Amino acid sequence: MSDLSLSSFRAEPRILRLDGADNVVVAVDAIQPGDRASGVLACDRIPRGHKMALRRISAGEPLIKFGQPIGVASADIAPGEWVHVHNVSATALPHGDFEAATLAVDQPAFGVPSTFQGYRRSDGRTGTRNYIGILTSVNCSASVARFAAEAIERSGLLDSYRNIDGIMPIVHGTGCGLAELGEGYEVLRRTQWGYACHPNFAAVVMVGLGCEVLQIARMKKECGVEESDGFRTLTIQETGGTRRTVDQIAGTIREMLPRATSARRETRPASELMLGLQCGGSDGYSALTANPALGFASDLLVRDGGTSILSETPEIYGAEHLLVRRASPGVGDRLMERLRWWEDYTARNGAEMNNNPSPGNKAGGLTTILEKSLGAVAKSGQAALQAVYEYAEPVRTHGLVFMDTPGFDPVSATGQVAGGANLICFTTGRGSAFGCKPVPSLKLATNSDIYHRMTDDMDVNCGEILEGVSLEAKGREIFDALLRVASGERTKSERLGYGDAEFVPWQIGAVM
Repeated sequence: MSDLSLSSFRAEPRILRLDGADNVVVAVDAIQPGDRASGVLACDRIPRGHKMALRRISAGEPLIKFGQPIGVASADIAPGEWVHVHNVSATALPHGDFEAATLAVDQPAFGVPSTFQGYRRSDGRTGTRNYIGILTSVNCSASVARFAAEAIERSGLLDSYRNIDGIMPIVHGTGCGLAELGEGYEVLRRTQWGYACHPNFAAVVMVGLGCEVLQIARMKKECGVEESDGFRTLTIQETGGTRRTVDQIAGTIREMLPRATSARRETRPASELMLGLQCGGSDGYSALTANPALGFASDLLVRDGGTSILSETPEIYGAEHLLVRRASPGVGDRLMERLRWWEDYTARNGAEMNNNPSPGNKAGGLTTILEKSLGAVAKSGQAALQAVYEYAEPVRTHGLVFMDTPGFDPVSATGQVAGGANLICFTTGRGSAFGCKPVPSLKLATNSDIYHRMTDDMDVNCGEILEGVSLEAKGREIFDALLRVASGERTKSERLGYGDAEFVPWQIGAVM
């Protein structure tokens, strides 16, 4: 993408033309009929973040933004006309050019690598928070986990343990009514154990009902996990019912607390950070401000030896060629394999990959999945793609990696956290309300309007890029904020208490 340049006619509505080949511009300010912008007389009202035609575009001709096709005109479009879902189609466009993949070259760390204050765990990983977790194998034990967490909070037990960030019940709506073999089971098992072993938990109790499909004993055997002073399990049926189970969970956590609270923050290299890249409630500014700024911050982390996880497979659809060009042949093939799986998955469920964008995305100015995907990929910066992982698979590669997840934010972030992410960075233009306990989630507003309107939810205002702040300066601001958050500074969503309801494993297959 070329450098952003605002129209020099300040009396006119501000517009952005992102590449010399573009036949559309993006309205920074709302454009009214009769306004002149970039030498073109507007014939429609163009909302902020939406697109206006620069010249006549014939039916069937590609719409070009970022120097890339984002759709085709479904009707003739006049200069100055609003370009959106009423006159654009995405279905006639092929995927991008995959020829002659060119690997990006990751620059080595420059100067002294960055550090943060984290919790070093016995397995060598580092946590950014110090929670006690109560995990559930099945929906039938969800209430007991919540009852136990509430009882511990009421008792004041944690008052003497200031080093504990809180008691976190991790509950979900499945664990039974699924096949005990196959994709659905494997995905849920990986997700559960990814959380059970997550470095942001100082200790974990896992509770089941006892008769569910996702048997705790089977999971422990398959994952090679033993009971320890940091990990305990029990079932409601074996313990003797709800009240006894709540009491036993509380007693077990009381025994675990001295060890859990002995953890202390210490200086750790940024190479031990694993950042989940998320975007939700995207708008026409996402690809211009927050996403590329986050991409710059991601590149800084990768240069320091850290890991960034790009995900949301349906939301890179149509822009996958940009990632394949930055990958080795084997990694690129793996990415395309996952996209083919998604084409089959959506087809057998009566959907299409281009059912995206959502109504909110469209209201914010995004017209096609191709346009949305080009912006979503910007979160990944310029680093080479090192690996492709399945949902909730443990991430063991440093650098930029891809994890196959749905685009639905809670499901996607759950997979990233299960894979080991100890930070989440979430860009939004419409104003997503999101948290991700036990992992802190930093929220980046794509425009100043949503930042000021939802100031209690937004951590960083990337709308300042439209007001003259460079992408590089904003990217460094984001990177510095990530280091502070990793060291214990609380995000806006943490202060509000978000994160208790955002554990949403990907449910694949029939519910029986």
